[in-house]
Amino acid sequence: MATSEPIFSKETFRFFRELGRNNHKPWMDENRERYRAVIVEPFRVLLDRLAPVALKLNPGFVVSGRVGDNFSRINRDIRFARDKSPYRTQMYLFFAEPDDQSGQLYVGVSAETVTYGFRVYSEGRTSRLVEFGRVRGREHPEFIERQQRRLGKKFESYWYATEKGEWAQHKTWPSKPEDWKKLKAWVVRRKLAPAAATRRGFETEVAGIFREVYPLSAFATSPRWKL
Repeated sequence: MATSEPIFSKETFRFFRELGRNNHKPWMDENRERYRAVIVEPFRVLLDRLAPVALKLNPGFVVSGRVGDNFSRINRDIRFARDKSPYRTQMYLFFAEPDDQSGQLYVGVSAETVTYGFRVYSEGRTSRLVEFGRVRGREHPEFIERQQRRLGKKFESYWYATEKGEWAQHKTWPSKPEDWKKLKAWVVRRKLAPAAATRRGFETEVAGIFREVYPLSAFATSPRWKL
C-alpha cells in the first residue's frame, strides 16, 4: 500500500471534544457540515484505502460504505440509557461478514484516543462465537498461547463473560479451556494517542495490524478455519 496524504487531522479530534461539551441537537445542527467534512469524509477515505486489504483477508467482508455495514452511528439510542445525550463522541470503521456474527476488524476514533484491532461480541446461544470459537478455544488452547506469544507485547487483550447476570471483563488472553466455556466477547487491540491517526501512512499501519489479528477472527468465528 503506497503512503498517502494524512486522512485525519486535529480538527477531527477537536470536533469530538466539542461535541462532548455540547451534546445536543441544536449544536449538531449548527455543525452538521463540519461533521461531514472532518468526520464522515475522512472515514470514507479510510474505507476506500483499507477495503482492498480487508477483502484480500476475507472476500466475504462487506464494503458497501453504509452506516451499520461499515460505519457506526453517531446517533445514540437513548430510550433505555441513563445518559440521555443524543450523540456518540466517537466513530468506528469496521469490516465484517453480512450475517453480523463474524469477528470485526475495526478502527475507532474518539476525542482522546485511536484504537484498532479485532473484536467479536455474541449475545445469542447460536452465534458463530458459540458454535465455533468456544469449541476451538477448549480444544486448541495451544493456538491461543501461540498468538499471545506472537502479539502479547504489542496488543491489549480482554474478554467478557456473564457473571451473576452481568457482563464481567477479564483483562487477559483467554488462554485456558475453561475461559472459552463462558466467553461472550473478545477484543484484541492497540490504543494510541490521536497523533497516530494524523500521520501519513496511517492506513498502512492499520492494514498491517489487520493482517496480524485476522487469524484471531477466523479462529473465533469462521467455519473454514483450520489449525
